[in-house]
Amino acid sequence: MKANKPALWVPTLYLAEGIPYTAVMILSLIFYKVEGLSNTDIALYTGWFYLPWLIKPLWSPVVEMLRTSKFWIVTCQLLLGAALGAVGLTLPFDNWLNYTLILFWLAAFMSATHDIAADGFYIEALDDKQQAGWVGVRSTFYKIAMMLCQGGLVILAGILEKKYSVNVAWTITFAILGALMALFGVYHLFILPKTEKAAALESDTKNQIRYNIWDQIKTFCQKDNLLIVLGFLLLYRLGEAQLSKMALPFLMDSPDNGGLGLSTEAVGTISGTFGLIAMIAGGILGGIAIAAIGLRKWLIPMILCLNLPDIFYAILSATQCDNFFAVATVTAVEQFGYGFGFTAYSVFMLRVSKGEFSTSHYAICTAFMAAGMMLPGMVSGWLQSILGYTSFFVWVTICAIPSLILAVCAKRTKYLTDER
Repeated sequence: MKANKPALWVPTLYLAEGIPYTAVMILSLIFYKVEGLSNTDIALYTGWFYLPWLIKPLWSPVVEMLRTSKFWIVTCQLLLGAALGAVGLTLPFDNWLNYTLILFWLAAFMSATHDIAADGFYIEALDDKQQAGWVGVRSTFYKIAMMLCQGGLVILAGILEKKYSVNVAWTITFAILGALMALFGVYHLFILPKTEKAAALESDTKNQIRYNIWDQIKTFCQKDNLLIVLGFLLLYRLGEAQLSKMALPFLMDSPDNGGLGLSTEAVGTISGTFGLIAMIAGGILGGIAIAAIGLRKWLIPMILCLNLPDIFYAILSATQCDNFFAVATVTAVEQFGYGFGFTAYSVFMLRVSKGEFSTSHYAICTAFMAAGMMLPGMVSGWLQSILGYTSFFVWVTICAIPSLILAVCAKRTKYLTDER
């Protein structure tokens, strides 16, 4: 078998892209909750992990011009293996929290860099026909990576917690995670094909980098209805940004604190299987729906689907219902709504990004998306501690109102009125 066959590297490349992102964004929440941090601290600290994705448009030209995509892929995977594997090793130390936050942030930066390189390599190594043919595979294996990390590793940690101490259980879990990423790095070092992209830095690279960054920003700022676009990008996920930080802590928190008191293993099973399967189904159905009758007609219904299921968390909180199947059903419904509703957001970003600098402008859109997740998420724990879980989930549902108002405005812009 030849190393240049996409079947040898496309699936593994997108497994390696999805695992660290899920580890940083989801696994860290569960880990810090198990370790006893308050919701306020968890939301504030982990909110900073979005920063590398926020600055990705500024960093991507550097990655593209310095060395090859393969170099960045292999380097990032090896560094991710070291950073994630080292998280568990810091637990015996007094300053373990500071150490783990630094390691998670470094992993976030490497993960964002890896995203740039992996997507760039996919474009470099495959022609247009191959890119179209393998797009479903890359998406599928990214989702499998999320299941492996959010489901499999969390379930494993929960099983190990019953046999060993919490620290030992999570040390083993992160050691497995780190070893897996390191193995990806070694595998891709030998298996990724060479591309025609030059590895050396050209003499005018620094000027070119500055030009590219400035050109991206300048042309994006000339977009029609810019304030509506920015408001929509920042506020569309206002409720979800807060819910995503507090949903898992709510499931794990003790009943005395208003939570459901579920075990780590149960949370991994619910969120990593039922929830993710429902999210994938929602995303597929959302794409079919928009393709059938267009985004303009689906925009407001999709916003409602994204936000209204959040009220079921308020019902769970008010009733203290800890029945496994009831909680799994609520999680699945909410995640299905997220998958279905997020489709509208993704398509809107694509519409806004159309033009000469479509790739760069899409990256800028994703940066505003990261900001829209980062800032509300950082204060969500503080809000929950003031309001309590029930009132907090009601508040999160109410946060759909700004996105609904902006959706009405967005429907009048050319990004949706031009739709056939």
